[in-house]
Amino acid sequence: MQKITPFLWFDNQAEEAVNLYTSVFKNSKIVSVNRYEGEGSEVSGMAYGTVMTMAFQLQGQEFMALNGGPVFSFSPAISFFVDCESQEEVDELWDKLSEGGEKGQCGWLKDKYGVSWQIVPTVLGDLMNDPDPVKSQRVMEAMLQMNKLDIKKLKQAYDQQ
Repeated sequence: MQKITPFLWFDNQAEEAVNLYTSVFKNSKIVSVNRYEGEGSEVSGMAYGTVMTMAFQLQGQEFMALNGGPVFSFSPAISFFVDCESQEEVDELWDKLSEGGEKGQCGWLKDKYGVSWQIVPTVLGDLMNDPDPVKSQRVMEAMLQMNKLDIKKLKQAYDQQ
């Protein structure tokens, strides 16, 4: 087990969310499932047999999910940054994760469970970290106009004369 593992508190959608996430990301799997069973499950507000916790991996990164009831909700103050090698990967992840959720600005989205994601092409970091501040500023300005990030448009802003 890795030293630090993100732990996601869902109202009652942990199983559905984990199934979505493990279907979207390659090299992903459900590691274990614990269900509410026996006395006390009614006290927690969860039906007998409902998922309590799930351990899972996305791209080899370990996560935990909990069905803990409506006590807490997600906030964009915590998000998952996904480094994408191509526009095709950006498009695929953006479409799958934003379905039923909210599409935000600058590559941010909130999935239908309220979890925030940043879907970012690797090249953005290269363009933004150029030693020429004029080029990096143009890229920043282009990015601020986008919801889903578009590599072609970011490169066009970078190459502008």
